[in-house]
Amino acid sequence: MAVTIKDIAKKVGRSVTTVSRALNGYDDVSAATRELIEKTARELGYTPNTYAQRLQKQRSDTIGFIIPTFGPRFSDPFFSEFIAGIGNKASQLGFDVLVSTCAPGEEEMNVYRSKVEGKRVDGLIIIRTRQQDPRIQYLVQRGFPFVSFGRTRDNFEFPYVDEDSFYGMKLVVDHLCGQGHRRIACIAPPSDFNFGVDRLEGFIEGIRETGLSHHPKLIKIGDLTQRDGYRCTSELLDISEPPTAIVACNDLMAFGALRAVRERGLEVGRDIAVTGFDDIPMAEHADPPLTTVHQPIYQIGTMVCDMLIDLIVNSRLENSQIVLKPRLIIRQSSHPTV
Repeated sequence: MAVTIKDIAKKVGRSVTTVSRALNGYDDVSAATRELIEKTARELGYTPNTYAQRLQKQRSDTIGFIIPTFGPRFSDPFFSEFIAGIGNKASQLGFDVLVSTCAPGEEEMNVYRSKVEGKRVDGLIIIRTRQQDPRIQYLVQRGFPFVSFGRTRDNFEFPYVDEDSFYGMKLVVDHLCGQGHRRIACIAPPSDFNFGVDRLEGFIEGIRETGLSHHPKLIKIGDLTQRDGYRCTSELLDISEPPTAIVACNDLMAFGALRAVRERGLEVGRDIAVTGFDDIPMAEHADPPLTTVHQPIYQIGTMVCDMLIDLIVNSRLENSQIVLKPRLIIRQSSHPTV
């Protein structure tokens, strides 16, 4: 039979109220009494009734994370790293994480509404923000707690962590120009993603700052998958004056580019350079190892989770908008031209 608070109260000779307040961290219980109660609870094998506690607090102690995806993208290593950061931090802080997937669009908004209006979660983490993002518009208007990884171009104030993608892409272009490349192509993300616009604009500005000509035909739009990285690279290699370097705006598209280059009988790092963005764990072990822009995906997951739970528990944040500076990790895929 499960041990109850009444059993602990009887054992230590205190009231049920005192035991309950001690176990729930109230500061009106003396340190000595709290220590006695917690020690007795451990000895008796007491397990708190989480459901009852949550009802009392009128909280679910659960945060939500809805992955915006059109297909089987949950296996994307980026999301795996990000979710690991969220999950580990949430566990440390006594919260659960409810993860689901849904394609962007009206159905996605229905999922958000069900989570908010059904009180299934206390707050939400947003990722892959768009230039005008209906998810954020809805949550701001509802006054519902959320933190995003990424900014928007809306005129809303909201808490976020973001990576300076514009700066990161300029680092890549400067590096490639320094290696002697003059025809540099870019495989950019879809323009509805805000980070996609930032990365393409950073690429174009980097080209301009180095004094090179901007060639629109050297820019392709991919869907962030290896498949599209392969497709876009194949198209770039078919033009009359193909690029000597290809900048993919995420690592998965860069992996697709590596395959397309190898299938043409070209050597990555000698005949053509390939770079990525994100520095997912697989990047270091690619063939050849991939030059990429590092962003601490796991750490960002912990940061947004920590901010969200702080917002839920304390209703405020000391620092609500954080922009991180990325750094370039140079590996064999971007050796100098010969």
